[in-house]
Amino acid sequence: MRGGQDSVRAPVLRFTNCRLLRAGKLLREDLWVREGRILDPEKLFFDEQRLADQQRDCGGCILAPGFIDVQINGGFGVDFSQATEDVGSGVALVAQKILAHGVTSFCPTLVTSPPEVYHKVLPHIPVKRGGPHGAGVLGVHLEGPFISQQKRGAHPEAHLRSFEANAFKDVLATYGCLDNVCILTLAPELDRSHEVIRELTALGIRVSLGHSVADLQMAEKAVQSGATFITHLFNAMLPFHHRDPGIVGLLTSDQVPAGRCVFYGMIADGIHTNPAALRIAHRAHPQGLVLVTDAIPALGLGNGRHTLGQQVVEVDELSAYVAGTTTLCGSIAPMDVCVRNFLEATGCSLESALEAASLHPAQLLGLEECKGTLDFGADADFVLLDDALHVQATYISGELVWQAEVARP
Repeated sequence: MRGGQDSVRAPVLRFTNCRLLRAGKLLREDLWVREGRILDPEKLFFDEQRLADQQRDCGGCILAPGFIDVQINGGFGVDFSQATEDVGSGVALVAQKILAHGVTSFCPTLVTSPPEVYHKVLPHIPVKRGGPHGAGVLGVHLEGPFISQQKRGAHPEAHLRSFEANAFKDVLATYGCLDNVCILTLAPELDRSHEVIRELTALGIRVSLGHSVADLQMAEKAVQSGATFITHLFNAMLPFHHRDPGIVGLLTSDQVPAGRCVFYGMIADGIHTNPAALRIAHRAHPQGLVLVTDAIPALGLGNGRHTLGQQVVEVDELSAYVAGTTTLCGSIAPMDVCVRNFLEATGCSLESALEAASLHPAQLLGLEECKGTLDFGADADFVLLDDALHVQATYISGELVWQAEVARP
């Protein structure tokens, strides 16, 4: 709590007639908010002898923590990997548009690009609190260019890089400043990658393994060096094999350091991952599953030719490919669609589906004290959903920032 007499005098909001997602369960409780944080109503009543100043009826909706998308390349015509003259306005547009899909925080993601793009773009995507203007920016996700040539997917081969003798200096020379970065995807089989993982981890940057031909032993060594995430599990990595399951084997590895959770992203767009694969991953390691959209600039635009960094993309119905190929290059499904697809594919509980898009990404980023939860003291970022998990309203810091249109009779 921000504290002081001003905080005590600030208005208290009470959200009623809802089912709260808290501690893995949907509870018939009210949500109390003051100054953008979630309050303990008993403490409020007994310590301050106060009741709510305003009361809002949620109409029986599910009230869940706001969704967090840690891998989104752009959307609505905005390409985060394009060094435009006004990068900030593009990020702001996406931040505003994704509110309709229940996303209250996100990590703008840059795919493999030449150094000059990173140098120009990264300084213009600072960490930023969310609000009526749009979802909050938690930091940039850098996906590449230190990845495998064989598993590059839609990443342009000409801009791939390896770690040279001065490995971390190569990283800094490629990206420029890392101040705004929170996740970095690399291939752990690259020489000197473990040195880089340790350096990045020391800076508080989450290292993710992806676009890789690493075997399980290489992946385990990377986790022991500090890596904590897997970029879009099953995609752009060696397929599971019973004698060496590769990076996928981290989900059940006994070589992960005690107390460490390996998180993994999954694109539940109905295209990237077969429902059976979603079920296998979820049943093997449910607490590590993080739903990501991997959305591209074509999100919200429909069929046609678009861009993704240095590549031209063709969108046909629900699929996006590198132009002239059959190589998938990201998704055009927003987060709420991914949550519904995941729920249907796995048959998991509503609570599990919602936590995969909120609590788990917050835990990955070390933000579970304030994001991805409705616990007392957390940020009041939440989404109202109907029983079919369609977004009815989105709140940031307890303030309504998006609301579905009411159907006219």
